[in-house]
Amino acid sequence: MNYEDPWISESIELENQRFQEKYPGIKRKVLLVGGGGYIGISIAKDIASNGIEVMILDNFIYGHNKAILTLLLFDNIQYFQHDIRKELDVDFYSKNQITDVVILAGLVGDPITKKYPNLSSEINNSGIKNFITQANNNKLNKVIFISTCSNYGLISDGEKADEEFPLNPLSLYAEDKVRNENFLISNKENFDFSATILRFATAFGASPRMRFDLTVNEFVHDAFSKKHLEVYDPDTWRPYCHVRDFSNLIQRVLEIEVSRTDFEIFNAGGDRNNLTKRNIVEIIATHIPDLMVDFVSGGSDPRNYIVDFSKVKTQLCFEPIWSVEDGIKEIINLLEQGLYLDLKKDKDFYGNYNIENGS
Repeated sequence: MNYEDPWISESIELENQRFQEKYPGIKRKVLLVGGGGYIGISIAKDIASNGIEVMILDNFIYGHNKAILTLLLFDNIQYFQHDIRKELDVDFYSKNQITDVVILAGLVGDPITKKYPNLSSEINNSGIKNFITQANNNKLNKVIFISTCSNYGLISDGEKADEEFPLNPLSLYAEDKVRNENFLISNKENFDFSATILRFATAFGASPRMRFDLTVNEFVHDAFSKKHLEVYDPDTWRPYCHVRDFSNLIQRVLEIEVSRTDFEIFNAGGDRNNLTKRNIVEIIATHIPDLMVDFVSGGSDPRNYIVDFSKVKTQLCFEPIWSVEDGIKEIINLLEQGLYLDLKKDKDFYGNYNIENGS
C-alpha cells in the first residue's frame, strides 16, 4: 500500500515496533473467518499479495469452495474448514501462530437470513459471540469485526449517519450485527485483544467468488444481458464500496497504531459512493446506452440512509480508490469477455441464495 501522509508512515512504524515486541521473531498471520466468501476471498488475495500470512477459516455454507482454487498459487495462504458454531481445539491459535483475526463469517444479507431464520440466529448471533469468546486469552493482537451500515436502517432525508447516529436495524441480519457490536463493546474490559468494528457499506466489484445478488453487480449484469432493468424505489440512498477498498481498509486497521483503532467503530466506505439506485442506473446507462428502465415504487426493502465517512478518513486516513463507476466499467469489461453471461447454470455460486452445508 502507498502511504502518502507522513503521520501514516510514522504510525505504522510505531505499530510495527509494538508488534515485534509482542511477537518477537513472528510474522503477522491473519485468520480470516469467513474468508472464502465474496469479500473475504478478495481480502485474502490482496493482503497476501502484500506479504501478510493468511489462514482462511470457512465452512463454505453456500457450496462455493471452488472459488479458493484462484488462490492456490499463494504459498502464504492456508485453509481450514470449520463451522463457527463448533469449538476450535484449545491450541488452535498457538499451533497456527495466529496473531490477528478478521471476522466476516455469517449468513450475509437480508434475503438469506429471512429464508433461514433459525440458522441465521445460530450462526450470526450465538455462533459469532461464541467464536469471539473462544478467541479471548489466546494472546491475539487485533480482532476486526465486520458489521454493516444496514444497522442505520431508515433515516430522515437530509440526515447523514455517523458512528454515533441511533441504530435502527430493520432485518435479522442487521439486528445480529448490532447485538455483536454491543457484545464486543460492553465486554471490552474482559478481552485481552484490541477490537475494531467496521460497518461495511454495500459491496460491489469483481471477486474470485463473484456475487450478482448485490445492487451494483446485479444491475450491471442485467443491464448488459437483458438491456432492461426493473428498479424498485429508485430514490432510496445507500453507500457502496468496492471489495478491493475493503482489503485496503483491513490492512490499514491491522498496520496502524492500536491507539487509533482500539475498540473503535468506523463506517467503512467513502462519501462519493453515497448514491441512490437512480444514480447507479444513470451511470450504467452512459455505458449501455440502449438500456430500458422501469422505475417502480413500493418495493419490499425500506432501507434508506446516507452515511458519514469522515471518521475513517480523518482517524485512519482512508478513502476508497474505486468509484461506483469504476466498478461498473470493471464488470462490463468482464461481461464483454464472455464471463458470467449465463448465471442459470450455477446460480447459487454467484449469490447467497441457498444453503448447501448448514446442518
